[in-house]
Amino acid sequence: MGKELCDRFRVARAVFAEADDVLGFALSRLCFDGPADELTLTANTQPALLTASYAVTRVLADDLGVRPSWVAGHSLGEFSALVAAGALQFADALRVVRARGEAMQAAVPAGVGAMAAILGLDRPAVEAVCREAADGQVVSPANLNGADQIVISGHREAVSRAGQLAKERGAKRVLPLAVSAPFHCALMEPAAERLREALQAVPVAQLSCPLISNVEARACTDAPQIKSLLVRQVVSAVRWQECVEELVRLGCRHAVEAGPGRVLTGLTKRIAPGIRCVPADDFPALQALAAGA
Repeated sequence: MGKELCDRFRVARAVFAEADDVLGFALSRLCFDGPADELTLTANTQPALLTASYAVTRVLADDLGVRPSWVAGHSLGEFSALVAAGALQFADALRVVRARGEAMQAAVPAGVGAMAAILGLDRPAVEAVCREAADGQVVSPANLNGADQIVISGHREAVSRAGQLAKERGAKRVLPLAVSAPFHCALMEPAAERLREALQAVPVAQLSCPLISNVEARACTDAPQIKSLLVRQVVSAVRWQECVEELVRLGCRHAVEAGPGRVLTGLTKRIAPGIRCVPADDFPALQALAAGA
């Protein structure tokens, strides 16, 4: 994760070196070599994703001259978006997301929570399934990803009941997710409070471009609102489909997925085929985008 970028670009190597220094351990080695079970602990995954994403944005800006007109991030990616927009310093964001990851991991005991992706049901149907399946527990939509893909989160038993109901209501598939905690639901309230504390001493600068926030799915340029949005996001659904639709409304025609993988590229193409979305690992396409092709 990030190794090919570091092999090619000095600025990417500098980003990973800064992350190692700020965190006090070899995050770069964990990203490049694993082991995977340690990297996928959310307390490590979150700073790793932030670092890999920031390295991409630095390469885009410093080596290709590509800077954003808007930024948006899916869940943890909202921190990467805010660093790209200059609202958060990279070092501050690293410390905060490390604390965020630890808080999310600690909020719910292992085995108590779960998440599952429901394919083929719309939002009202999934919300109804969650209400009926709760039975005194927590289960709710966590990621509204578009293209009839909605992730639910909550107590393991309630998520299982909701998945079964969803199948009975016509869902094409219900896929349990391999996650270390039930993110973006009410069970994360303790983590939200710890994040609020971690953000208290962190300065937020004026954004260089608007953020399309997960919580509100509309453009935000008001620096004083950022901390509240980040805290609310921990217990709220990620409204990704609406974020992409807002980008279309604002006139976005090109997007770069500035991080590892191509998940958001795929989602964005299905939500808004008119946006040309380029994943960061497609370097020839990035060069073409930079050249205005």
